[in-house]
Amino acid sequence: MSKKQDSARRIIAQNKRARFDYFIEEKMEAGLVLYGSEVKAMRVGRGVSINECYAGEQDGELYLFNAHIPEYKNSNPRFQHAARRPRKLLLHKREMNKILGALQKQGMTLVPISLYFAKNGFVKVEIGLAKGKKQHDKRATIKEREWNRQKSRVLRDNNTKS
Repeated sequence: MSKKQDSARRIIAQNKRARFDYFIEEKMEAGLVLYGSEVKAMRVGRGVSINECYAGEQDGELYLFNAHIPEYKNSNPRFQHAARRPRKLLLHKREMNKILGALQKQGMTLVPISLYFAKNGFVKVEIGLAKGKKQHDKRATIKEREWNRQKSRVLRDNNTKS
């Protein structure tokens, strides 16, 4: 994505573990079916979490399960929502068929990466078609991350001495 598109986003929540636990092969954007109290709670921005969240098929549709959106305190109790209810993902038919076909393959899963407000004000979720990492892959990721940190420290120290 370009910087212009990134600046138009206002991130609500991110799943930082997703890139650590999975090889993300393809990313796409999907809309969500939400209640008004859910959108208002997201605009306040407290306590929204997609860390334990996953996406899957139910009745031929794709849903986001276990996403935590807290109740909006200023809303009438009659219009409140359940904090962890399944939320339907809005995708084009072609994208949905592609995802459902990929999920039939062994080891493929659908992982939410981030939840954000798009430029037009709608709530979108970035989902990734992913394959799980093995333990040795995770160790390699940690080793690479630590090496990059060490390398940047050395470069920074050399630049300050000059």
